[in-house]
Amino acid sequence: MLDHGSSTRRPRIRRSLALVTVAVFAATLTPATPAGATAATAGPVWGTCPPPAEGSGRDARQQCATLRLPLDYRHPHGRQIDVTISRIATAEPGLRRGILLSNPGGPGGSGLDMPSFLAAALPAEVLTRYDLIGFDPRGVGASTPITCGITDPVAVTDLILPYPAPDGSIARNIEFARTTARDCAAHSGELLPHITTANTARDMDRIRAALGEPKLSYLGYSYGSYLGAVYTSLFPGRSDRIILDSAVDPTQIWHGIWRQFGPSTAVRFPDFTAWAAARNDGYALGTTPAAVTRTYYATAAKLDREPVVTPELVLTGNVYRAITRALLYDDRNFPLLATIWQELAQATPPAALAALRRRAAAAQAPADNSIAVLYAIACGDVAWSRDVDRYARDVAVDRRLFPITAGMPANLWPCVFWPNRPLEPPVAVTGKGPRNVLILQNLRDPATGWRSAFGLRRALDRRAAMVTQDAGGHGVYGIRSGPCAADIATAFLTTGTLPDRDRFCPGPSPDDVGIASLAPPIPSGPLAVR
Repeated sequence: MLDHGSSTRRPRIRRSLALVTVAVFAATLTPATPAGATAATAGPVWGTCPPPAEGSGRDARQQCATLRLPLDYRHPHGRQIDVTISRIATAEPGLRRGILLSNPGGPGGSGLDMPSFLAAALPAEVLTRYDLIGFDPRGVGASTPITCGITDPVAVTDLILPYPAPDGSIARNIEFARTTARDCAAHSGELLPHITTANTARDMDRIRAALGEPKLSYLGYSYGSYLGAVYTSLFPGRSDRIILDSAVDPTQIWHGIWRQFGPSTAVRFPDFTAWAAARNDGYALGTTPAAVTRTYYATAAKLDREPVVTPELVLTGNVYRAITRALLYDDRNFPLLATIWQELAQATPPAALAALRRRAAAAQAPADNSIAVLYAIACGDVAWSRDVDRYARDVAVDRRLFPITAGMPANLWPCVFWPNRPLEPPVAVTGKGPRNVLILQNLRDPATGWRSAFGLRRALDRRAAMVTQDAGGHGVYGIRSGPCAADIATAFLTTGTLPDRDRFCPGPSPDDVGIASLAPPIPSGPLAVR
């Protein structure tokens, strides 16, 4: 029996709820410049890194440096921006193959501490062969950051990902989108149109060159899978071994990717309801999965009618829905999610969100930095339809088909009112190039569903092999993979061996859960591994 009412457990749950809120709504807070790092032209000058995020588990071996790279690659000698990179060198140089560059997803997440995460998460035979390289993508954190002027992201938690009103109206979403598009342009001006996936991929190639490497290997999660696909399409001859984990369909960016949140969350949701029903004696959420599902809808409807108001947050039904969707990303979140449901069913207000605002005030990067980059990528990669009525119709359809997400995935974003049209078309991701790409995918991923990964597999054609793992959640290699998927990925990075055909692997057992005690530095955009 779980003691949910104990005086020691409840504050910890409430602190966790505060951190969940940070993750859900893209409040990535990273200092803007690394101490001791200098601009590099001939090569990086390694020094200390900026202070780590709370709970990042940074490895003492990690170093950082800053490169000066073109804002606009059409004018490479024009304005330059900072891109901050990080490194943990292999401890066995005699076995070194090259560099393993990584990206944690987002869009808009900091990747500076990815080397520290991977050093703890990946097997020794991989770590001996690669220098682990991370970076804050252009616009993010310790690189030249951008902002949309959202000074209090917590106050608009139900709008950043566009949940419609309880009655289905999108009027409030339209106003937020129009205002945010205008403010992004006003605050980030010349930088904004150049914060794109294609330019970030070009930055990756400059990182490779600055490190003196003829090729780079790559491990990209979630949005990072799309970034990696774009890189290896632009630079196929400079791509060594490429792993794309929890994959984005390059033919569906970006509104199509967001819209598949509805069916993907619906496929994942029963994993949690079955788990909670089996533990009804502890959580009292329902004795069957159907009863747990009814608890979810009843609590959301109650919060729609009577939000729980605290000094830090108005906890509405939509905030509840967003927290639930985010915590479905990992089975290890299930106890926390069940406790949150239990408390909110009783209208218990969350606490400790004041710590979020203190972190925002102390950070050198703008409080909305990750949100601004999320919007810049989503709106700068591809043009969005400006037919507002279309979004209203799509929301109405999605609310009926996928009520768990309440129509949010189909709704409009600030991209509908974005002041700049994309500077170039999306990069074509095709099968042209060497066969050197491994796609890893969970079958019941709530963020990038299996169909999304298969779309990338189809686009890359003969270049790729795909491994599907019979599991729920977002993120596979080093996060939550069973021996089958993990062994295939490790063999690929160490020997270059790809499966000769696509594979279906069993899911992980409770003992095969990656680094449970180390929170990965995976960011907080909608395509983030949390």
